[in-house]
Amino acid sequence: MEPSYNFELSTSKLLSKSCIALGLTDFISICKYVKQLPYGRNNNRANYTSILQENKGTCSTKHAFLKEIAMENEADHMLFYLCIYKMKEANTVGVGEILANYNLAYIPEAHSYLKFQNKIIDCTRIEESQTSIKNAILLEEEILPKQIGEYKLAFHKGYIKNWIKDNNIPYSYSEIWNIREACISKLSK
Repeated sequence: MEPSYNFELSTSKLLSKSCIALGLTDFISICKYVKQLPYGRNNNRANYTSILQENKGTCSTKHAFLKEIAMENEADHMLFYLCIYKMKEANTVGVGEILANYNLAYIPEAHSYLKFQNKIIDCTRIEESQTSIKNAILLEEEILPKQIGEYKLAFHKGYIKNWIKDNNIPYSYSEIWNIREACISKLSK
């Protein structure tokens, strides 16, 4: 059964035309296409259209692209969220060894996804499973595609700085950020 959030693409909109040229004519087909793209940082973190040229993307670029498609097709029912979640081995397989080396149970990580009728639609992770982040979300807010660059970075860094202070974490901000980068690097392999 086709999800109720699906819609046909307009042939007169810029990004929709790019998708139609790839044989993707509705939102579900674009979601499937985006989901199969490998995880990888794009050359410009704020340029979500680069997922088509670079054939890869992060949660931010992939979901910002999908939200932009929804906006250009007036699909206001598709919302775009940024969250901070407890990144740990149980929900982000591969980071556990790194976190254990620093005696950390988790690191606050930024993640983005879509929502439809309050249900997470994540084209970079398994949505509902043992490894879901759903129960590890610390904070979330609705954003726009243009906010995946500087805004998201400042939001994430600010959260980590407060987390370190509020929880008496025995590492500096730069040390935590470097540990986080090691975790992200491990996920990219």
